[in-house]
Amino acid sequence: MVNFPMLPPEINSLLMFSGAGSAPMLDAAAAWNGLADELGAAANSFASVTSGLVNEAWQGPASAAMATAAAPYTGWLSAASAQAAGAAGQAQAVASAFEVAQAATIHPLAIAANRNAFVQLVRSNFFGLNAPWIMDLEALYEQMWAADVSAMTSYQAEAVAAAAGLNPFEQLLQALPFNIGIGNKPGTTGNIGNGNNGNANIGSGNTGSGNLGGGNGTAGHPSSGNIGSGNLGNRNFGSGNFGNDNIGFGNTGDPHTSSNPGANFGIGNFGNGNFGIGNNGIENVGAGNSGTGNVGFGLTGNRLVGFGNAYYNSATGQFTFAGLNSGTGNIGFGNSGHNNIGFFNSGHDNVGIFNSNLNGLNTFGNVGIANSGAGGNAGFGNSGLGTFGIGNSGWLNTGFGNSGSLDTGFGNAGAFNTGFYNSGDTNTGNGNSGNVNTGIWNSGDVNNGIGITTDSGLLNSGVGNTGSYISGFFNSATGTGPSSGTISGIGNHAVGTSPTVGLMSGFFNTGVQGTAANSGSVSGLLNNGFQVSGVLNIEEVPD
Repeated sequence: MVNFPMLPPEINSLLMFSGAGSAPMLDAAAAWNGLADELGAAANSFASVTSGLVNEAWQGPASAAMATAAAPYTGWLSAASAQAAGAAGQAQAVASAFEVAQAATIHPLAIAANRNAFVQLVRSNFFGLNAPWIMDLEALYEQMWAADVSAMTSYQAEAVAAAAGLNPFEQLLQALPFNIGIGNKPGTTGNIGNGNNGNANIGSGNTGSGNLGGGNGTAGHPSSGNIGSGNLGNRNFGSGNFGNDNIGFGNTGDPHTSSNPGANFGIGNFGNGNFGIGNNGIENVGAGNSGTGNVGFGLTGNRLVGFGNAYYNSATGQFTFAGLNSGTGNIGFGNSGHNNIGFFNSGHDNVGIFNSNLNGLNTFGNVGIANSGAGGNAGFGNSGLGTFGIGNSGWLNTGFGNSGSLDTGFGNAGAFNTGFYNSGDTNTGNGNSGNVNTGIWNSGDVNNGIGITTDSGLLNSGVGNTGSYISGFFNSATGTGPSSGTISGIGNHAVGTSPTVGLMSGFFNTGVQGTAANSGSVSGLLNNGFQVSGVLNIEEVPD
């Protein structure tokens, strides 16, 4: 949670006056109101039709049984309408709270004018003649700080209260005695969608309960309450997040520093409680920062306010301005660390804007915008290791919004998948919560087809595959070790002498012997090498 009293009014005011404002929440309120009206109309229509049948055209025991069976659905539609209306009211309350808070927040231009006048008076303060006016401006600045803190804390409290007043739709959906869709796991209820393994999901390929979207959770980590796709954790809003309570895309919570990792707001953050893009650490506000409690851009350290090598250290009370960059070998502006090229990067060996990485892991840097994590990412907003694309967590993914590992596609929380919204592992297709399927919406294992809920008992699915635990078409894994396989996609091949040969997804990739304990570890398209993601990469194999 952001500690607003510690932030100067320049930051708090900027947060309130930048961005989309209350418009998205007002749009959400209107949408929820529309849904409430539609559900209410559907409930009334359903009740009218069943009543007409029972009282006029259809009489007898069968008619009475139908009426008894239909009554719960009428009640469910009415309850859903009331709950949607409640959500609309809470969204409207949050929008109103924001507008009140924004009105109470000092405009950034007023703060800038105060600071500019302060600087001018200090510069011309010969013999202390300007001291009274300087004191007046500083007192006014403190009042601005207090006003902003009051507005932000009030808004935060009202927003939290509004969120707490929401009734989860998961409970309402679980009241449904059936699933709507195909391929949902037997024994589950309340799903509206396909291939789900859990209850009360709206979407496809989820493992867990109460998700709105696709491909959330895994068998080893069932996930609940997510709005979005490819999340691994609970209550995330967005796609490709790992951890809990993240809002955005490609954020990774750090379980080493918190028992409840996550709570990041933004894109491509690694750590906990970060607000912004490409931050690496804890409770940073801004972009490309590494450390704890930093406010700004490209900072490396703790509780710094500024950018690059120009900052205020709130722990020591000291100002530092020592050039365009800190560290060695940097080219650009606002970089901290070593051998960065670009703007506002922290860590080492990054190329681009707002990138950070874990310096202590001796990893490659990131290439692109707002990438964090262990390094080796290329693209925008990735927080994993060696990923290629947008908003990926996990490692060696190619695509968008994947939180698993070695996936090629979109919104996969499982591993080794080729396709969209898979929460199982090693699938080729879409919306599979089972494993090693070739097709769509399968909650069973090792199947070919659509919406299959049972396990075939086979090792492979698809056509023309050689090895074990392979889906897709014309893939092969050949090696002398005990395990050769775990491949999805089309036309992928792995050879080697390692204990494991394979671990691949995508199209027409070739995995070769690496320096670690497996041969392969490739996602993407037309790659040749070991531990590679992306497109058309060729890695030289060590002798």
